[in-house]
Amino acid sequence: MLSFFSGWSWKMAWRDARSNKKRLFIYISAIIIGVAAQVAITSFRDSLNETINNQSKELLGADLEVETEQPFPDTLRSYFDELGGEQATITEFPSMALFPKGGQTRLSNIRALKGNFPFYGTLETDPVSALQQFKTDTSPSALVDQTLMTQFNLSVGDSIKVGQVTLPISGAVTKVPGETAAASMIGPRIFIPHSMLDSTKLVQQGSRIEYKRYFKFEDDREIAPIESKLDSLEESLAMDIDIETIEERQEELGEAVGNLGKFLNLVGFIALLLGGIGVASSIHVYINQKISTASVLRCFGASSNQTMSIFLIQAIVLGFLGALVGTLMGVGIQYLLPTLVSDFLPVDIELTISWLAIGLGLFTGTGVALVFALLPLLALRKASPLYALRTLEESITQLLSQKVKWTTYGLIALTVFGYATLLTESWRAGGLFTLGMITAFGLLLLTAQLLMKTVKRYFPSHWTYVWRQGLANLYRPHNQTATLMLSLGLGMLLVSTLYFSQDMLMEELDFATRDDAPNLIFFDIQSDQNEGLNNLLEEQDLPILQNVPMVTMRLDSLRGRSIEAVDEDTTTEVRGWALRREYRSTYRDSLIDSETLLEGEWVGTADPSEGPVPVSAAQEIAEDLQLEIGDSLTFDVQGVPISAYVGSIRKVDFQRVQPNFFMLFPTGVLEAAPQIFVTITRTADAQGSARAQQAVVQEYPNVSAIDVSRILETINQFVNKISLAIQFMALFSIITGLIVLGSSVATSRFQRVKESVLLRTIGASRKQIIQILAVEYLFLGVLSALTGLILSVGAAWLLGYFYFDITFVPNGWVIVGGTVLVTALTILIGMINSRSILNKTPIEVLRAETT
Repeated sequence: MLSFFSGWSWKMAWRDARSNKKRLFIYISAIIIGVAAQVAITSFRDSLNETINNQSKELLGADLEVETEQPFPDTLRSYFDELGGEQATITEFPSMALFPKGGQTRLSNIRALKGNFPFYGTLETDPVSALQQFKTDTSPSALVDQTLMTQFNLSVGDSIKVGQVTLPISGAVTKVPGETAAASMIGPRIFIPHSMLDSTKLVQQGSRIEYKRYFKFEDDREIAPIESKLDSLEESLAMDIDIETIEERQEELGEAVGNLGKFLNLVGFIALLLGGIGVASSIHVYINQKISTASVLRCFGASSNQTMSIFLIQAIVLGFLGALVGTLMGVGIQYLLPTLVSDFLPVDIELTISWLAIGLGLFTGTGVALVFALLPLLALRKASPLYALRTLEESITQLLSQKVKWTTYGLIALTVFGYATLLTESWRAGGLFTLGMITAFGLLLLTAQLLMKTVKRYFPSHWTYVWRQGLANLYRPHNQTATLMLSLGLGMLLVSTLYFSQDMLMEELDFATRDDAPNLIFFDIQSDQNEGLNNLLEEQDLPILQNVPMVTMRLDSLRGRSIEAVDEDTTTEVRGWALRREYRSTYRDSLIDSETLLEGEWVGTADPSEGPVPVSAAQEIAEDLQLEIGDSLTFDVQGVPISAYVGSIRKVDFQRVQPNFFMLFPTGVLEAAPQIFVTITRTADAQGSARAQQAVVQEYPNVSAIDVSRILETINQFVNKISLAIQFMALFSIITGLIVLGSSVATSRFQRVKESVLLRTIGASRKQIIQILAVEYLFLGVLSALTGLILSVGAAWLLGYFYFDITFVPNGWVIVGGTVLVTALTILIGMINSRSILNKTPIEVLRAETT
């Protein structure tokens, strides 16, 4: 390899590159896009991690958060007083909010605030003075989420009714420390003074309430002893006490961001790999054209290593230039990424230039360009002086032995594995990614070859000359058909799989459009309100589709062992969440149409005084608790133990818009227990839903409602925002594939010139040549799109069957639209790159190519 460092090799490389600089630069343009994606993502991830570290305290808003689902007992309150420091309290619960201005209602996240929370960061409001007014003004007011203000056309000074309390709106909440903007889509936040909490009359038996206490300590205060003390109080008080510190919140968010960064990095790496394939394809054509040049040099005494070094220098230098341009583009692109994901991040991103990302971009871009160009470069060493007189009809890589080929393929796979491991920080993840990419490329290539063989096998010999010639161009020597179908196909695979999956999920969620499906749910109905509320709905001609009692309970023992013992047993496969969760169960004397008995026998009535009662467990919870028929269970029903056993296991359709339960009791057991009710109905339109909610909220302020159609709309918006971010990254693959198309047309220009000249010589018109090229690109676009779409349909079906448990039905519009778009872009780019061939006479083109 000493010839690589010789001045002669570099001088010859420069001289050859001067006459081919446009062609050489085009072939590494695919690397530019891949490196740009990689640098943008890596730099953005580093900026995000640094932002999280800098804003760690703002993520929690305090030094310590303590949360329970029950009011703080006296023992806990006394300990809080001992801790000292600055403290704040938030009592948080979902409830309906009524806006008298327009009579609208909305299920919201109510937060009764007492104290100077947040201690770190700012609860941002519009106007800015609204927060101070809310905390200090002697006249109580409310802060309402900006989304609600916009949705209902509210202004500062308008009123809001929460329960029995009506308050003026002092301002809009635009940001809450440590919370994402997307959180307000699910539960819009409303802050009210803690002093008004009792007046709302919303805190009642069975209400779902979270009690939170926030602490701010001196900088040198140790949190670990406090955590230990709270853990011991949790055991002695027999209640769940959730503790969160700044470090824990930072670690949780850092892990989530890290996973997001790893995913986006791999998506960007796919674009870089496609760029590598484009380099391999383009330089393969370029080296094939340079065989005669290399052979002439061999005739003048140059060694095989010297001739290879000339083009190796070109590959490395141009790979570095491509990486440099891509790196500069990536630094600029990173400023677009916050707009795509800011709704899902609880921090304001402080973008900085990451020198690590820049270094990786330069190194990997150059490395990928070199590794993927290695095969044709090694083959160039086999070019003998004889080829100065003889034309090489086969591909130059056919000159290499199988050992050299597979060694090079192994080096490429090792490069992919090494870089994927670097990005994911896990050799296992890197290995799985590499295996997945090899499988994806293999399937794409196999599908592409099958499509090509099918077209060739059933070649339409009866078509007109233009169509036959355009189709036959796909098989000409040194064609780029397989490479283009691979690169464009992968882009289509990524984008269309995303669309198919999104449509599949949204179709499954689109239950509100079914004619007989409920679309309005009222819950948190107290026992003494149940009959009156149902009568109110009937007065509005709304059907009572279901009216279900709901009793809160927890598991106390399983198969004769305490929940704590089962949870601490490392040999059991019982899921911890299923042991510790709060169960909301119901009772009735029969199964309903959404339930199917799988095992055991359903018993509709029971007497607890006669011994353990039979319960029916849903299949999902039975699997998580490892339940079998006859297993004993003890439930703590708000302080009263109830002995039970698994009498049956049933399959429940949890996708129905109705209350569904993990545990179903027979009648005669829970009637005397404290309970709330849920009523579901259906309204004809949004106006009817609004009228029903207004009437219920006016009469029963503590009752909350879920408008299913509005929830569906919110989910759709949420999914669309996530999809936009992923599609943005997946489109890098499409762009890379189109660049590969453009570079392949440019680097294979010599073959196209000869074909054009021959056709013009035997009498073909300029119009016919244009039509032939258009037909060729038409087939390339259609076959590339079909390659990706066929595999994406398979991928979406596998996702639906094994992961989502949904029957997948392809969206015809996605298939047609994707095919038309990719085909149109392929024709457009192909024709633009071929225009120079069409604008010259045969003699001009031949003179230009031979000088």
